[in-house]
Amino acid sequence: MEEKQARAELRHARISARKVKIVIDTIRGKNAKEAVAILKYTNKAAAPVVEKLVKSAMANAVNNHNMDESKLYISEIYANQGVTMKRIMPRAKGRANRIRKRTSHITVVLKEA
Repeated sequence: MEEKQARAELRHARISARKVKIVIDTIRGKNAKEAVAILKYTNKAAAPVVEKLVKSAMANAVNNHNMDESKLYISEIYANQGVTMKRIMPRAKGRANRIRKRTSHITVVLKEA
């Protein structure tokens, strides 16, 4: 029998994957409720985004897969680079610089302990 798992994905999050990876490394393998508590007090731009995603995965687990919320833990969490939006910033003497606005795809997978 396959082990039950619940997942949540956020695609095209307007924050670079590099910044998200710092935050997700702190909660990998932890209990889901503990992870939400850690993220609540993490002072990084990616923390609220990841917190919302973990809460969404918990809701998916409880409502769609009939899993016990107290037994959930983060079995997988990763952030991959998404599409990069390219913008132009005017510079002196008619030149232009390229601005790269990076995005990321974040995935959380929860399992029951």
